[in-house]
Amino acid sequence: MNVEDFAYVVETEKSFDSAVVSVLKAVEKKGWALFQVYDIQERLAAKGFKHNALKIIEICSGKHADTFLNRNRLISLCMPCKINVLEENGKIKIIGMKPTMISEFFPEIAKEEAEEAEKDIIEIVDNAR
Repeated sequence: MNVEDFAYVVETEKSFDSAVVSVLKAVEKKGWALFQVYDIQERLAAKGFKHNALKIIEICSGKHADTFLNRNRLISLCMPCKINVLEENGKIKIIGMKPTMISEFFPEIAKEEAEEAEKDIIEIVDNAR
């Protein structure tokens, strides 16, 4: 399995903080719900570990979540969807988890259904770029 199989990755010229704000605005514009933003660099620093900037942004589409959970409640293990903003080798990247991977683990979700959610994630990432 390659990264491209489960993640959509783009680089941005924006600063880290600006990229995070852009993701949050793109999520709101798309009509998805924001659940939580985790500052991993900050949390690990509190434990004495040093890492580059990394925020995990949890988002959800009620429409897709309802469809998927009605098919198999264990899909909740893959929820909510995540978009990460991170600094790596001096570059800022925005990375969205591809929901089509859900159909690989849960055959009751047709790939076409997961592609609908994935289209939204890719649009959010591209709009945040």
